[in-house]
Amino acid sequence: MTKVIIHGSKGRMGQMLIACGKKMDGLDIVIGVDEGDSLADHIANCDAVIDFSLHNATTACAVLCAEHGKALIIGTTGHTDEEKTEVLKYQSAIPIVWASNYSTGVNTLFWLTRKAAEILGPDFDLEVVEMHHRHKVDAPSGTAATLGEILLEVRNQQKDALRHGREGIVGARTDEEIGMHSLRGGDVVGDHTVMYAGAGERLELTHKAASRETFANGALRAAQWANGKAPGLYNMQNVLGLE
Repeated sequence: MTKVIIHGSKGRMGQMLIACGKKMDGLDIVIGVDEGDSLADHIANCDAVIDFSLHNATTACAVLCAEHGKALIIGTTGHTDEEKTEVLKYQSAIPIVWASNYSTGVNTLFWLTRKAAEILGPDFDLEVVEMHHRHKVDAPSGTAATLGEILLEVRNQQKDALRHGREGIVGARTDEEIGMHSLRGGDVVGDHTVMYAGAGERLELTHKAASRETFANGALRAAQWANGKAPGLYNMQNVLGLE
């Protein structure tokens, strides 16, 4: 039995994690904590902490997990480079699973995105479009950012090749740029499309999430997988055996 604490339990994902956790075999949700609660008071009673809080709360969570030897599953997005660096200091002490998206389908999209970019080569223009509900506070989404990182890696390009939206007389599209576009509205759970636009043809890879349940079940699965693993940094590709 893997005992789990949900960090950020009052949010949309936190509530879904608790609901899904109650139905998952071999897993026990010990407690949910949120702003105003003390994770330190409960962390000794768990095997893993799933963090779906705010970007500026993850570091303190990682410190506590490292002090108590607990696995950390990070689903929070929007971290600054400095915050990421701070959290990653603890990968030598505990297993950390850090994924921008815990959906099996999205992780398949990551794999397909890389393969398509490798096969199609530099003659295809790359664009990423994502849409989420009107309450999402960060843009682009963590999933879109990962898609961008995959495309940059395949093209051997730096982050400044990403172009976030276009307005005005911006000139013709360059061969190097990778477009990144964020849409917000309604109650959209999460849509992501990677476009490969060539001369005379266009390939589009799309994933659409209808429920947060798929993300919650993936994160809970990651917590079970990470329990007892050696210290290190892992992602959902590792959990699913895709790497």
